[in-house]
Amino acid sequence: MNKIVLMFVIETENLTKDFGGVRAVDSVTLSIKQGELFGLLGPNGAGKTTFISMLATIRKPTSGSARLCEHDVVKNQDDVRKCIGIVFQDPTLDDELYGIENLDLHGRLYHLDKKTREKRIKEVLTLVGLTDKANIQVKKYSGGMKRRLEIARGLMHRPKVLFLDEPTLGLDPQTRRNIWDFIKQLKKAGTTIILTTHYMEEADYICDRVAIIDHGKVVALDSPKNLKKKHKAKTLEDVFLKYTGRRIRDEEANSGDRMRQRIRARMGH
Repeated sequence: MNKIVLMFVIETENLTKDFGGVRAVDSVTLSIKQGELFGLLGPNGAGKTTFISMLATIRKPTSGSARLCEHDVVKNQDDVRKCIGIVFQDPTLDDELYGIENLDLHGRLYHLDKKTREKRIKEVLTLVGLTDKANIQVKKYSGGMKRRLEIARGLMHRPKVLFLDEPTLGLDPQTRRNIWDFIKQLKKAGTTIILTTHYMEEADYICDRVAIIDHGKVVALDSPKNLKKKHKAKTLEDVFLKYTGRRIRDEEANSGDRMRQRIRARMGH
């Protein structure tokens, strides 16, 4: 019987990022399998967003290395960007445009021809259940509809890896659950998903594995089930507290990433 070799779509080795005297990401080494739904958990300022920014070629590492879809994130940035889709925590849709126009613009940015754009727009709108809202201005969408449209936009160029930064932040419980179920459908379709979230029940429900990051270091890495079993914990939040000593609060989640605030202050923004 031939042994099945699982491909790692993301591999990092001692990946590190410094901002002046602040070490945002500290020697992170990990591998993420193709088709895996991987969660990044940690307090604000722990390094989650900076870690993703390096994988997405938005920021260059200070040291260490990372490969995504077999491409080096520093040497092969264009190849990496073709491989990924990103849904940011802060909304980036154009509220004055119709839903279909937001998608078409994204397709143009990825140099998709008209026929391909039309086909992909139809596909992703069907996937997120927004076909009947395609010709409505985005400013008239609900919060949940906007998040679904942002995910649809991120899928227009059929990325192998999708980064979701706090995809359900600020949504009501029912809408959050709908987004969870949709994310699980994407995983079944073979998309590798990297998710950051402040909601422990969210990570417990949908993630294959999670990494708990604190002070830029990965302090725990395993499936939610195994982490709870190892620490004889009832919930993933109990595990989180064992490693970080801090409880994730809703007001902390809504305040934004403290690390980004420090960086902006240093840059004079």
